[in-house]
Amino acid sequence: MIKYCLFPVAGFGTRFLPVTKTVPKELLPIIEKPLIQYSVDEAHEAGATDMIFVINEYKLAIKKYFEPFPYLESLINSSPKINKLDCIKNITKNCNLNFINQTEMLGLGHAIYQGKRLIGSHPFAVILPDDLCHNRGDSVLKQMLEIYTMNMDKCIVAVEEVESNEVAKYGIIDAKPIHEHPNLYRVSTMIEKPDPSISPSNLAIIGRYILTPAIFDELSNLSPDHNGEIQITGALNILAGQGKVLAYKFSGTRIDCGTVNGFVKANNFFEKLEQS
Repeated sequence: MIKYCLFPVAGFGTRFLPVTKTVPKELLPIIEKPLIQYSVDEAHEAGATDMIFVINEYKLAIKKYFEPFPYLESLINSSPKINKLDCIKNITKNCNLNFINQTEMLGLGHAIYQGKRLIGSHPFAVILPDDLCHNRGDSVLKQMLEIYTMNMDKCIVAVEEVESNEVAKYGIIDAKPIHEHPNLYRVSTMIEKPDPSISPSNLAIIGRYILTPAIFDELSNLSPDHNGEIQITGALNILAGQGKVLAYKFSGTRIDCGTVNGFVKANNFFEKLEQS
């Protein structure tokens, strides 16, 4: 159903300095596997075959991660360690990997628009690797695809409930529940990082989207915000006004690995999973 998945990974990860001076945040490990691998695995499990990475010229290590390393492979070829590379080989064997250099970082909407040339008139998924999601059943993106198959003219955003004192960190939806489907909402508008006193709900958008190609037209006509950035919520708001955006409250655990505390929490969480 969804061939393309886009990963906006051009940010510098300044919260993790000094390590991110040379190591992209997306390559920092959760146990022994980097964040970007979890995201790509989720996309591939959901059926995506064309992965689009929006990077910058200083983050070529992400591209290098997916390339063969014959010398290393020859050193460990006769040991069980060679199996540690199977997750990478599975992606490079079964998927097309595309890397786009984003010369300016002007917001998430701007990053997503960079994929237009490759995606064209097709629907596509977006995964933000900072939001690491775990499920014992279907992944978040796979759950969203089930919704999309019944609503192919609409964009789908993943949401979760957050504490009222956390809403100012997220895009928050104003939406009405769809009674025929628990955990599904028809979005009327979205507010980027609202003050808790005026927030329309506590349903926060997290880093999983299924977008129709109509999003590109809206992004191309969108004016920058007060920070000079093109926000995806601005384009989605226009489509929401046309009844073309749904929000899905997913099943599973999300950990925000965009902060040091969240990164540590994710490592502890997955360590406990391995021990259980």
